[in-house]
Amino acid sequence: MKCPHCNEVLPFILCPECKEEVPEKSRYCCGCGNPIAVEAEETDSSERELCSDGNCVGTINEKGVCNICVKPNHGEPV
Repeated sequence: MKCPHCNEVLPFILCPECKEEVPEKSRYCCGCGNPIAVEAEETDSSERELCSDGNCVGTINEKGVCNICVKPNHGEPV
């Protein structure tokens, strides 16, 4: 499958229903509309850093802020 703008080859998978090339991580087939099963990426929960706000259930993202309450990280969770 090629990008319609730059003509670069895009990574793809084959639709299990119609065998059409579908861009990776697509949720539906471009050809037949069949839902594409997406494998969940495994995350190691032991490496998550919990929000330091004792009332929030979020985790600290790569920018150093909570992904839910957007407060900056201030160390260990309360």
